[in-house]
Amino acid sequence: MPELPEVETVRRTLSELVVGKTIQSVTVSLPRIIQKPDDIRQFEMDLAGHRILEMGRRGKFLRFIMDGVVLVSHLRMEGRYGLYHSSDPVEKHTHVIFHFTDGTELRYKDVRQFGTMHLFAAGDEFNHKPLSKLGLEPLDDSFTYEAFRDVMAKRTTKIKVALLNQEYVVGLGNIYVDEALFRAGIHPETPACELSDDLLRKLHTMILETLNEAVEAGGSSIKSYVNGQGEMGMFQQSLRIYGRKDESCVVCGHPVEKTVVGGRGTHYCPSCQPLKRTSIKRTKSKHSTASSNSKVDGEVRG
Repeated sequence: MPELPEVETVRRTLSELVVGKTIQSVTVSLPRIIQKPDDIRQFEMDLAGHRILEMGRRGKFLRFIMDGVVLVSHLRMEGRYGLYHSSDPVEKHTHVIFHFTDGTELRYKDVRQFGTMHLFAAGDEFNHKPLSKLGLEPLDDSFTYEAFRDVMAKRTTKIKVALLNQEYVVGLGNIYVDEALFRAGIHPETPACELSDDLLRKLHTMILETLNEAVEAGGSSIKSYVNGQGEMGMFQQSLRIYGRKDESCVVCGHPVEKTVVGGRGTHYCPSCQPLKRTSIKRTKSKHSTASSNSKVDGEVRG
């Protein structure tokens, strides 16, 4: 499944390809992809005549921002967009076609058929699912250490599971969670609430470092991911831990191990990422009371 760097790469590519184009008509051949509105013909009619002003992103969701409406699109496992001329043959598994007034077409292809599209009035998309309950945005200025700490310090769940929860932090998936935890020297099964300020601060830094490097490399083409121009991402060549089971750790030489955490295959180095209980000494948040910070260790919250 594309993670934040891959979706951000698609957003940047589509910004170059479709911003400024006007939709003449829309053709939907797989109705279940359209989650809102319920009526497919209404979806097609509501988009006709609208001009794409900007491409946005929230977590792993693309936002086609138009004059009056916003289309929210999730690629899921293998969804992809491509720009074609109207005379080009339509490939198999093409389920939605946006016909532009200039004779080009944006085609949505999805072999697994898990992708979704929701259409909202402009600005209303944040008040409803799937965007309404999303957590901190890692590439936004609001993703400060203090905000990250306030979310993670309350969680007794394993840190990898917490990072994968899109209601806490958005856009992080299996690949980049493994990479960030390795860079921070944190075992993926460490309870989030047991991480010290120093470790949480390092993890916050490593999340940003990993994601920014991945975005600059165009994402990771682990399976079938390509951007809107059919190009592969290259960050997989820089992966330090993910997918390296039984290989020597790039830092210490110890064989990389693989386990399952929260139902997800997880790569880690037992030497660089030891599992140990930590003594919590956190700087109290100015938004917290003394009583709320006095029982972090061992208290079930959230």
